[in-house]
Amino acid sequence: MAEKTGLRLGYIDWMRGLACILMFQTHCYDSWLGGSARQSEFFKWSQRVGTLPGPLFLFLAGISVAFVTDRLRGGGAASREIARKTITRGVQIFALGLLLRVQEVVLGIPKSPWTDLFRVDILNVLGISIMLMGVLCFLVETLLPQFHGPQQNASAEPLLSIFASLLVVAVITLATPPLWAAHRPRWLPWFLESYVNGVHVFDEPQAYLFPFFPWAAFAFAGLAVGFFLRSDWARRSQALLVVWLSLGGALLVGLALWFESLPQQLYATHDFWHTSPNFLLMRLGFLLGILAASFAWCRWGPGQRGFSPLIQLGATSLLIYWAHIEFVYGRLSILPKRMTGIPLATLGLVTIVSAMLIISVYRTRWIARHVKSPTKV
Repeated sequence: MAEKTGLRLGYIDWMRGLACILMFQTHCYDSWLGGSARQSEFFKWSQRVGTLPGPLFLFLAGISVAFVTDRLRGGGAASREIARKTITRGVQIFALGLLLRVQEVVLGIPKSPWTDLFRVDILNVLGISIMLMGVLCFLVETLLPQFHGPQQNASAEPLLSIFASLLVVAVITLATPPLWAAHRPRWLPWFLESYVNGVHVFDEPQAYLFPFFPWAAFAFAGLAVGFFLRSDWARRSQALLVVWLSLGGALLVGLALWFESLPQQLYATHDFWHTSPNFLLMRLGFLLGILAASFAWCRWGPGQRGFSPLIQLGATSLLIYWAHIEFVYGRLSILPKRMTGIPLATLGLVTIVSAMLIISVYRTRWIARHVKSPTKV
């Protein structure tokens, strides 16, 4: 989702662009490095940093849904119309995720198994999350007590939306460990269970996939933060906003580390890096810190002065996500997979980033020439 160009879209797109860069380095080094390079500290840190792009994309999607929903509410749009637009966008992204799987299988024939058509990836959970966020915002607006006056309803909607979003985050977070372990929905077909915990065809949850639990929690956290960013206080007190976002992020990271240090854990099966609520808290803390830094960089720093490669990439993140996959992981990979060292893989990374930036610029200019109003929901 997108709003008109300005500060808000600037810092949001800057963050999306950062997520794209982090994603590129994760995918490139994972696909191309081989031999001893895969055992190096460099590779290990590359993949640790790679735990951020997915949460960033989902978090920013939630913020965008909140921005658009609040803007449409302020313009007097009916709740059904807002929900229709949001859910339609979610359906489109989910369909694109399925189409990407088809493309990968077709281009990978005869090596690609047909079961890859049902592999759950970031676009799948992103589409489902946007659809459900549309439903949640609709319920908040339609179920708000009718005995309040219009002015009271208008002021209560953002607060109730924030509360409902955080409630969903808590439910998803707390439900994830048992749904990955002791209480797996084994009665579901594997391609449906995979949307719950990412089992795919392996009868065990796979950490590299993007099931609804826990990944959708980042989208709903972004929804809550987005409504907070649209509040009158946040618009008036931008310096304080950056301070509170930074402190909130540090608090979440501190809480996560403290919870992790306790001798007793909440669940019998504890997997910090994949299902633990502690790790999710930590990543949310990092996201708030990145959000604060991005806002300050674009508001008071040089983030939006002249041409910004990150903002450019962020504005077309869906396109370049799609475009880079085949040139990194697919048959058209520009380097041999699992066979290169760090210097050559780094050169390939620079090539991919440059190519994606060129594609992004061309796409933007094409839209400027052929589409009168690029703003859309």
